[in-house]
Amino acid sequence: MSTIVIVVIVVVVIAVIAMVAAWASKRRPDRELANTQLEAKEADAGFHREKAAESQSEAAVAEERSKRLASEAQLHEEQARTREDEVDRKE
Repeated sequence: MSTIVIVVIVVVVIAVIAMVAAWASKRRPDRELANTQLEAKEADAGFHREKAAESQSEAAVAEERSKRLASEAQLHEEQARTREDEVDRKE
């Protein structure tokens, strides 16, 4: 009887070891996939940060251009007033 008990215990231990090994080997691809997905998300975040920086630079350039154009418009308006004043004085 004790031999049967020992054999059953050995079989149970071997089965448990086999189940743990199968579980561990199944988890490895899941971890690799999770790591790959994490790397992809980090790369995507970096890409979007670069695009945001580019957009901010373009916006700053556009803002400066707008200010320059507004100054030019104001200058032209002042020149027009000056010319109109000169014409009015000559009449």
